[in-house]
Amino acid sequence: MKFIFSILLSAVYLLSFAQKPFTLDDAILGGYAKFRLKSPSQLGWVPNEDRFCWVTEDSLNPSLVKKALLSTDTTVICSLSDLKKFDQLSELNRFPRFEWSSPTTLRFRNKTTMMSYNINTKKIDVLFEVNEKGENMDIFDDKTFAYTVDNNLVIWKNGIEHQVTSEKDKGVICGQSVHRFEFGIYKGTFWSNSGKTLAFYRKDETMVTDYPLANYTSRPAESNIIKYPMAGMPSHQVTVGIYNLETKQTLFLKTGEAREQYLTNIAWGPKDEFIYVALLNRDQNHMKLNQYDAKTGELVKTLFEEKHDKYVQPLHPMQFLPNEKDQDKFIWQSERDGYNHLYLYNTKGKLIKQITKGKWVVTEVNCIHKNGNIYITTTENDGMDRLGYMYNAYSDRSGPIAIEYGTHNIKMNDAGTQFIDIFSKSDQPISFSVRATESKKKETLLTNVNPYAEYAFSMPELGKLDAEDGSKLNYRIIKPFDFDPNKKYKCLVYVYQGPGVQLITNSWLAGASPWMQYQANKGYVIFTIDGRGTENRGRDFEQVTFRKLGEIEMVDQLKGVEYLRSLPYIDATKMAVHGWSYGGFMTTSLMLRAPGVFNVGVAGGPVIDWKYYEIMYTERYMDTPEANESGYAQASLLNKVDQLKGKLMIIHGADDDVVVPQHSIDFLKQSVDKGVQVDFFLYPGHKHNVGGKDRVHLMQKVLDYIDEKID
Repeated sequence: MKFIFSILLSAVYLLSFAQKPFTLDDAILGGYAKFRLKSPSQLGWVPNEDRFCWVTEDSLNPSLVKKALLSTDTTVICSLSDLKKFDQLSELNRFPRFEWSSPTTLRFRNKTTMMSYNINTKKIDVLFEVNEKGENMDIFDDKTFAYTVDNNLVIWKNGIEHQVTSEKDKGVICGQSVHRFEFGIYKGTFWSNSGKTLAFYRKDETMVTDYPLANYTSRPAESNIIKYPMAGMPSHQVTVGIYNLETKQTLFLKTGEAREQYLTNIAWGPKDEFIYVALLNRDQNHMKLNQYDAKTGELVKTLFEEKHDKYVQPLHPMQFLPNEKDQDKFIWQSERDGYNHLYLYNTKGKLIKQITKGKWVVTEVNCIHKNGNIYITTTENDGMDRLGYMYNAYSDRSGPIAIEYGTHNIKMNDAGTQFIDIFSKSDQPISFSVRATESKKKETLLTNVNPYAEYAFSMPELGKLDAEDGSKLNYRIIKPFDFDPNKKYKCLVYVYQGPGVQLITNSWLAGASPWMQYQANKGYVIFTIDGRGTENRGRDFEQVTFRKLGEIEMVDQLKGVEYLRSLPYIDATKMAVHGWSYGGFMTTSLMLRAPGVFNVGVAGGPVIDWKYYEIMYTERYMDTPEANESGYAQASLLNKVDQLKGKLMIIHGADDDVVVPQHSIDFLKQSVDKGVQVDFFLYPGHKHNVGGKDRVHLMQKVLDYIDEKID
């Protein structure tokens, strides 16, 4: 037996020796080239057809092609050479990124020109020239679109520009996202179904405090003033305007006098008579779904309200049923029963039924069909998996469409009969297939092989720990490629554990970044745990941290440390911790509030004191500094600097407009005042994180510091 075991060990050694070394350049930049997973280019559905389309990889003449599920016939829609026949496109060297503007028309951009191609007539149309200063483009059709120039909104229709707003004060901004991208808001314009009217946000931030950042590229350095509403301070004020393209008039919804309320989840009714807005009070514990008359701006009625003693977080606009007979019915997503589920309402505000139920979360509504079938993506296995199901709005009929454990990213066709399934697991790279919803028909389009197979790269291990309240906490371990259970390894804990984020999923590499394997191969075990407070586990799991950010998270991270110390291959005397943003807050918290547990920590872009962070996020989870004085004091790290044991480096982007540099600067001031040595590095020209080629420099600095200080 010993002889056989020694042979096996020799084989493992030779195998590891044969693998190519995995470098930091491989880990950071390699994903863009040699380790990038393949995908069918521009894979999608042909409108109104049960045919999927993609652009072929032919380097000389790539073509947009289509085919039916399991068919052997592939039809060329158009090729690059077809497009290059036109003088305007003669210099194209690749097939352009496109979208279907109709079942027969492709729309795409060539330099500054928006163009269309009719696949039947084989003709090109020049639609419009894109304004070089234009941003936030929102296209309704080939003849109508909206965009912003500086802080104002413009509509282009049939070759004519309509100046919707003419705000002179730069503190008043129209047609752009508001509320700092919270509440599911990602844009500032909303076309009606007919395209005759456009709803838009108007944000007045003149009352918000000016915050100075510095531009160090000029000589001398110049001040870059931004508006930054800190917790407890005045917030910007938002209204919703509706512009009528026929009358060229704008009206504003009469949303009331609580000027610092949040307006979100904007949706048009099917006939454009009404527009719906979710109003959330500044305390974020009371939401009203309101119906407004689109012609007068008057409040028609409040359909329903949602309240919670902690917070309500509306993230999704209502979705109307596409059946013409049921245009007064819509789907609403809510966490009211503890998990994000679907509810069927009518426009009188009557709840007809709860469509989905269970201790799992609806993460996406993929398609709502005329027959009432709703295709959704849900969580499973304590939030680790993403599976596909169908539920019917009119009956109790439901069923699975994609339930192999892992992560399914689903793209339905218009008819709801087939879907593209983009699937992966922690140890299985992304694959692409087309599947039928009502049968087992399936066609695999592309299956990636492990791009790291020839390198010293191991797959992550997943597991669960029990929290104090019995909750299951998901964790991920990454070991050296040549891991030997009889050896002792240093440990690096990578942390975030903030609300709205989940680090660990049953998807390719379990959500891990490749740099973790690079560091593991230097003699580390890399550990991450998604503790309480993170998303996709239900309302109570996330809201347990309310008014006490950092408290429960500390408990769960230390539960992870306790587990690590129980492992025979972990050297508990050599432990490091690293995280960014909320993870920077947690890294610093662990170094100060659990002194001696970690030898070294590197905190990137850390929140040091929540009173310096933005209103929308902070007040949801902490209330205001005035209303929760003890909670802010407990979470603040400024008054805990003298508790530091071990080595700590703070890293910040000089242009960070999310977690402003004041967090780190004030922490350094406290360190000086208390005589505590802290290391600091500032990245000029970078905002809340460091990207591009400079990221190699960042990670080299982070990991070198850990290597140097952990012993």
